[in-house]
Amino acid sequence: MFNLQGRVAVITGASSGLGTQMAHGLAEQGADVVLLARREERLRKVAEDIESQYGVQAYPFPCDVTQLASVQAAVQAARERFGKVDILINNAGIGSVAPAETMDDEVWEHNLSVDLTGVFRIAREFGKVMLEAGYGRIINISSMYGMVGNSATPASAYHAAKGGVVNLTRALAAEWADRGVTVNCLCPGYFETELTVALLKTEEFKAYMERTVPLKRYGNSGELNSAACFLAADESSYITGAILPIDGGYTCV
Repeated sequence: MFNLQGRVAVITGASSGLGTQMAHGLAEQGADVVLLARREERLRKVAEDIESQYGVQAYPFPCDVTQLASVQAAVQAARERFGKVDILINNAGIGSVAPAETMDDEVWEHNLSVDLTGVFRIAREFGKVMLEAGYGRIINISSMYGMVGNSATPASAYHAAKGGVVNLTRALAAEWADRGVTVNCLCPGYFETELTVALLKTEEFKAYMERTVPLKRYGNSGELNSAACFLAADESSYITGAILPIDGGYTCV
């Protein structure tokens, strides 16, 4: 697909779901990977699987994106292990479903703390390493819900945070474009992950998906990988500030 040999990629939220899938995708193309998440045991298992399958280095390191000291420790660990960071998949996130009129401040603030402030904090701290080197590829993971609303599940905090990631991507892309760092954004649609599988398997939601997704299916495991690898590769060097929905057509109708 794309040659990432010799590159070092950091993936947040790497212990499950889309983060694990993209870590496998980058490793398959030859990148060494730094795996960040809070669940250390799960990270170690992902790292073992990646090393055994692809013959690259996979370094698991526990990290909480809501804590600056934790993020800075992860940056230091990555630099000490590999000497550089070329690629960042900024993927860690959560989601809460609650009607806006009954959502309390704590739920709202926690969603923004992880899904928006955490994304900025990770981009800022690893971005410093990239700016110092004069090279970097940052891929923020938002959601199609960062581009549009939805009538199926009330999730205003999630929409707000993911919408913030979309425009944060544009802001960082413009700010860092002349310093060798590109910043782009993937907006996944409905993928079955640990966070979404219970909802997506209900007959009610399946019917909603078939009405609203032109391809009339959920995303399959690994279907983000090709886009992530492209945006991480030298072949995408003239692309920055791009917002790419991978959603089966949800946002086009």
